[in-house]
Amino acid sequence: MKYCSNCGSPKIVRRTPSGDNRPRFVCDDCEIIHYQNPNIICGTLPIHEDKVLLCRRAIEPRKGLWTLPAGFMENGESTQDGAIRETWEEALAKIELASLYTIFNLPHINQVYIFFRGHVVDGEYGVGEESLEVNLFKEEDIPWGELAFPNITRSLKFYFEDRIKGEYPIRVEDIASPHRD
Repeated sequence: MKYCSNCGSPKIVRRTPSGDNRPRFVCDDCEIIHYQNPNIICGTLPIHEDKVLLCRRAIEPRKGLWTLPAGFMENGESTQDGAIRETWEEALAKIELASLYTIFNLPHINQVYIFFRGHVVDGEYGVGEESLEVNLFKEEDIPWGELAFPNITRSLKFYFEDRIKGEYPIRVEDIASPHRD
C-alpha cells in the first residue's frame, strides 16, 4: 500500500495497532487502519436431472479448464444472491438454490469459497461472457483431469458420494497451498 485511501498521505506504515493482535497498514497522518480481509467467492453446484452443469473458463486463472459457476461476492449482496448471479453470468442458467453445501478456506490466497447445491430451472443454460463452453455432465463424463481448482474436484466428489445416500451435509474444509514445503 503506497497511499492512504482516506486522506491520500504516503505515510503508510505496517504496525500492530493498539488493541489489535496483528500488523496492519496504518496511516501516520490520519491514523486510519486499513484492514485487508479475505475475499468471498460464491457459486453453485447446479444440477439438472442426474447431471452437473460445468463451465469451461474463458478467463485466467486456469483459462480453458472446467469449473462450477462461481465468482467474487459483490458489496450489497448475500452469498445466495451472489451464487445465483454468478450462475447466470457464467452459464446463463436460472438456478433454484437447495442448500448450502461446501465451504473451502484457502488461507494461502486469502479466499473463502462457498457453494450452494441448486437445480437448473427448466434445464436451460448457455455460454456466458466468462465461459468458453457450458455443458451438463453425468458423473462418468466429467472431465476430471481438466478441472480448474481442487475445491471444484472436492465439491463434485462430495456430491456424487452424497447423492448415493440422499443426504447432503454441509462440508467445511481447508485447502492448503499446492506449493507448501
